[in-house]
Amino acid sequence: MNRIYFDNAATTSLDPEVLEAMIPYMTEKFGNPSSIYSYGRETKLAIETARKSVAKQLNCAPGEIFFTSGGTESSNTAISSAVRNLGCKHIITSSIEHHATLHTAEYLDKTGEAKLSLVNLTGNGHVDLAHLEELLSSSTEKTLVTLMHANNEIGNLLDVKAVSELCQKHNAIFHCDMVQTIGHYPIDLKELKVHFASSAGHKFHGPKGIGILYVNEDIKIQPMILGGAQERNMRAGTENLYGIIGYAKALEKAAGNFQNDSNYVNELKGYMASKLKEAFPTIKFNGDTNGSCLYTVLNVAFAKTEKTDMLLLNLDMAGICVSGGSACSSGASSVSHVIKALYNGHSEELVPIRFSFSKNNTKEEVDMVIDKLKELM
Repeated sequence: MNRIYFDNAATTSLDPEVLEAMIPYMTEKFGNPSSIYSYGRETKLAIETARKSVAKQLNCAPGEIFFTSGGTESSNTAISSAVRNLGCKHIITSSIEHHATLHTAEYLDKTGEAKLSLVNLTGNGHVDLAHLEELLSSSTEKTLVTLMHANNEIGNLLDVKAVSELCQKHNAIFHCDMVQTIGHYPIDLKELKVHFASSAGHKFHGPKGIGILYVNEDIKIQPMILGGAQERNMRAGTENLYGIIGYAKALEKAAGNFQNDSNYVNELKGYMASKLKEAFPTIKFNGDTNGSCLYTVLNVAFAKTEKTDMLLLNLDMAGICVSGGSACSSGASSVSHVIKALYNGHSEELVPIRFSFSKNNTKEEVDMVIDKLKELM
């Protein structure tokens, strides 16, 4: 059975050219970058060349880029460091952040290391910037604002520049989870003026298990992992050599093809939205679908019925890979925290589905999915 893959916000396929760039560092160029002989010097140079390439794409200094295992580690590190190293005693985030952010913030609140506040959302799921300013202006402690650039479930885009300016005005630290946007948009970190940014390579056709944490050179944090001098004494442990090479290559390729790829994917998303609306007139579109929204994500909701209740499972059985706002465990449905927040507690009668696209998807695949949905409903 041929599979149709529409879950690219979860992970993307590895680009063949990225794999090609990685293979030499899995085979003949295998030296430990900390070794002083030629094999080690060769791989150390490759890592630093990759770091410079990443920094060039993001318009920052190479010394501001730290390679990590991915977005979760990067966000955990940024939030914990802001509290433990930079003196932030108040964390402001939103109820629709990725759990890497929410769970870390909740943990620090629970341990008493920092007080947690949740910023209000607008009706279509955007961060309420007026309320954010209220929270910042009323805070008596140094504050960390941690908000994602693009929501991984509904795709809503944050006005990062506006949040950055509010943080500067109120002397707050700003961490931005850019896992869904680095590799999908041109990102200028000098212009955006964030203190921390997180990214993961597997979201833009790079390898899994590799990401970056951007740390603005104006702030100083303590080592993330102890035990070695890797990553300029900041993250001990032998580097993920071929992952780093793959991340840099994937980012370079994504940047070079941005205009063509984004136009193509955006058109595909619009095509699917119109086909869904035509086939299912009562369908709901979650988030700011036609406004400030990630071009790779389309989140919809069907009314819950006997037929739609098992929709994700039936699509999977038909070889169609999508994700939903709900997960089924022991027969009990649980709607995602993002969808719950969006519908303010009135989401139990909905069956949300997230379609997320890449350059590898086609209109023919969209048509096949629409036909299968018609058949199932």
